Amino acid sequence: MDRLTNTIRPYAWGSATAIPALLGVEPTGEPQAEMWMGAHPGAPSRLDRGAGETTLSAVIAADPEGELGPAAVAKFGPSLPFLLKILAAGAPLSVQVHPDLAQAKAGFEDEERRGVPIDAGHRNYKDANHKPELICALTPFDGLCGFRPPAEAADLLEGLGVDSLKPYVDLLRAHPEEAALREVLTAVLGADRADMAHTVAETAAAAERLGGPYAPYAGLVHDYPGDPGVIAAMLLNHVRLQPGEAMFLGAGIPHAYLDGLGVELMANSDNVLRCGLTPKHVDVPELLKVVVFEPSAPGVLRPEADGEEVYETPIDEFRLSRFALAPGGAPHTLPGTTPQILLCTAGQCTARSAQAGELALVPGESVFVPAGETVELSGNGTVFRATVVV
Repeated sequence: MDRLTNTIRPYAWGSATAIPALLGVEPTGEPQAEMWMGAHPGAPSRLDRGAGETTLSAVIAADPEGELGPAAVAKFGPSLPFLLKILAAGAPLSVQVHPDLAQAKAGFEDEERRGVPIDAGHRNYKDANHKPELICALTPFDGLCGFRPPAEAADLLEGLGVDSLKPYVDLLRAHPEEAALREVLTAVLGADRADMAHTVAETAAAAERLGGPYAPYAGLVHDYPGDPGVIAAMLLNHVRLQPGEAMFLGAGIPHAYLDGLGVELMANSDNVLRCGLTPKHVDVPELLKVVVFEPSAPGVLRPEADGEEVYETPIDEFRLSRFALAPGGAPHTLPGTTPQILLCTAGQCTARSAQAGELALVPGESVFVPAGETVELSGNGTVFRATVVV
């Protein structure tokens, strides 16, 4: 078991205060968007086993079966298949979708064959993996997830009383659901930018004036003036998660995070196709191949059992659970059959194993537990456990 040192990513949409408040440190004045825990090459966690600091990715590469266990290596390959994050949204993230595994492999191979640099701004596929993800709220957390039924989206747009939205309203009412959503998103993203800037400004003013169901969308224009993603966002369901609630985001489901602090767990990938609310590259033809044009309810997840509270998802690359530890309670024993990362988010907790002894954890601190090492958790606080299903 190793205490991890983790990198905080300073993306512009990050909150300047939420992660420092969790860690109990002074804000730097800069946005602090995500703290990464794992072995992703973009910012691998670091650890020290007595010979100086090294990366978790290097430790796993040196002995995949010893660190991950034979079953995990056989199923997922010789690398950690998940990435755990603390995410702090102080402004809306881009409306985005993630490819499925076949799309990611094909897209990555195509861009490699064409010689598109891996760090190019117009590159879509940074790796050959899919990126399902789960977000669990630590504070009230606002997001957008999945398409509304077209009739509901038409009512929402029509209620704004903006004349230039009428063609979209008519499209939403005139077609079968899949065709309606596809045509409207295509039209919004392909519209003349000057015309769209005018439409977005009128839409934002109306949303601010009307409030109610429009309130989540009213502020988007302040961060992204003229961006067609403001209109695209109104095609999606608004979700507010309460602390402890979670939301799973599968391939092809458009989504965005708007505000709040959460624990995010995902497959070890960085593949994102953006729809809007971003200054970054938007590849509309590729995006339209990946988006699933079906209405879908967001599906709020609540942990399922006492003791280890599990957030059930349909994929095996990651599994998130939570422990609410109480003083004087019996320790929770975590079997050592799979690799895992433990993250404390509240209180003070203790992780104990025969190999590593006892490590105290306070909010924001985490440990990597290699396969084969059994850990006991105790204390007074909250610990999230990220592992795999084998």
